[in-house]
Amino acid sequence: MRVLVAEDDRTLADGLCRALRANGNAVDHVEDGQSADTALAAQNYDLVILDLGLPRLAGLDVLKRLRSRGSSTPVLILTAADSVEQRVRGLDLGADDFMAKPFALTELEARIRALVRRGMGAASSTLKLGSLRYDQVGRQAWVADQQVELSARELALLEILLQRNSRLVSKEQIVEHLCGWGEEVSHNAIEVYVHRLRKKLEGGNVRIATVRGLGYSLQRSTSAEPR
Repeated sequence: MRVLVAEDDRTLADGLCRALRANGNAVDHVEDGQSADTALAAQNYDLVILDLGLPRLAGLDVLKRLRSRGSSTPVLILTAADSVEQRVRGLDLGADDFMAKPFALTELEARIRALVRRGMGAASSTLKLGSLRYDQVGRQAWVADQQVELSARELALLEILLQRNSRLVSKEQIVEHLCGWGEEVSHNAIEVYVHRLRKKLEGGNVRIATVRGLGYSLQRSTSAEPR
């Protein structure tokens, strides 16, 4: 998942970014509303964490511009003033959730998971395909009821493929969701991650299919097929 954190409090932003990256997310950070608006116009995100009190352009104006471009990206607003008026205005402009500062990181993470599930149209935090099961909360995967040990990158890759169940995912899309600004992952590295994940999924009835030159898709399989 790729997340934009728009927060001018550097201490808070650093903590948020570290926590999100530790869970395998790609995170970009901006400190003012104008930079947030520019980033959102140029890049697709799975989630935006938006402070209302941003310099240069207010958070609600950033939200208004985002929705005016037709984007349905989930937006979680952070605000120091937990007023009914702000909530109403934010909801009217298209916000998906609010959190008042200060907040517990565990609650923020739970709200993020809920927003992502809602955006996917899913009621559960568990993604399933055949004998493969992935818990997005505990960040654990099982194949045929056997837990599979995966690295943070492999978990992020699995999540991307499962969320796009049986649909083709290009290498460019994988890089976009795995990497934030300043990070570089080559297509060769993506092939390595796919190879490792493919091996770890053996023993179940799912496989990662390669469409040469186009990308990958996670598919249910009833028989062993060449890798």
